[in-house]
Amino acid sequence: MTADTHFVVIAEFQIKPGQVPAFLALAHNDASESLANEEGCYTFDVLTPEGSEDLVVLHEVYRDRAAFEHHTTMPHYAPFKAGSTPLLAAEPKVRFFLTAERPST
Repeated sequence: MTADTHFVVIAEFQIKPGQVPAFLALAHNDASESLANEEGCYTFDVLTPEGSEDLVVLHEVYRDRAAFEHHTTMPHYAPFKAGSTPLLAAEPKVRFFLTAERPST
């Protein structure tokens, strides 16, 4: 990885009917704590797709995979994981990315 390459996580959560506000509270807390307490967490967006009432997407950007792994050990992660699980209608879809390098011309 180069200095301009980051580790990106996109996680999609299908939420049970009526549980989106509770999930959003947990997700926003995790995002705020991550940005405040993890130097390797650069971006943590909590997104709701236009036209969908029960889908929430987390877009997270970390310095590298190690910074993401560190995130999963932080005190604020466990309450998000434990609290959100009963709110889900299905297993989350989590994908990992590296920012693509621009080819040299």
